[in-house]
Amino acid sequence: MTTGATVWLTGLPSAGKTTIAHELAGRLRAGGRRVEVLDGDEIREFISAGLGFSREDRHTNVQRIGFVAELLSRNGVLTLVPVIAPYADSRHAVRGRHEENATPYLEVHVATPVEVCSVRDVKGLYAKQAAGELSGLTGVDDPYEEPASPELRIESQHQTVQESAAAVSALLSERGLI
Repeated sequence: MTTGATVWLTGLPSAGKTTIAHELAGRLRAGGRRVEVLDGDEIREFISAGLGFSREDRHTNVQRIGFVAELLSRNGVLTLVPVIAPYADSRHAVRGRHEENATPYLEVHVATPVEVCSVRDVKGLYAKQAAGELSGLTGVDDPYEEPASPELRIESQHQTVQESAAAVSALLSERGLI
């Protein structure tokens, strides 16, 4: 059986997490790997519907995603998780769940500065926040606790999506996971 693993891509909104995950997923699938992308927006719609954006609700959302990711990974699927997960304790709990089950877990910090994210503004969140139509935007008026020691740090503003995906792929290869 192929070894599964969870690759959690954390970072600010519009940092490039989902774009990198989909690029990497395509590469891995082309190589014959079983891959799933657990997109944060899709999870909120289908698994975490009804949760808000309080610290408690964000923690619950991250734990639900972490549970599904570990379950898939434990069963041989390479699981890519492009989810903000703004709080270090939530990410630590997910890592702990993986460790308890001896499931490989890699944290990738997509460390794109807020100034770059606000220009990209894929979903218009920064514009809404600036116009006073939105509050609680991670990294602006709600906290984002950067990972202290991720397995990989990507500064997406300095490389292409393909280069970012290649860096994650290289980490997976280095760890014997692909």
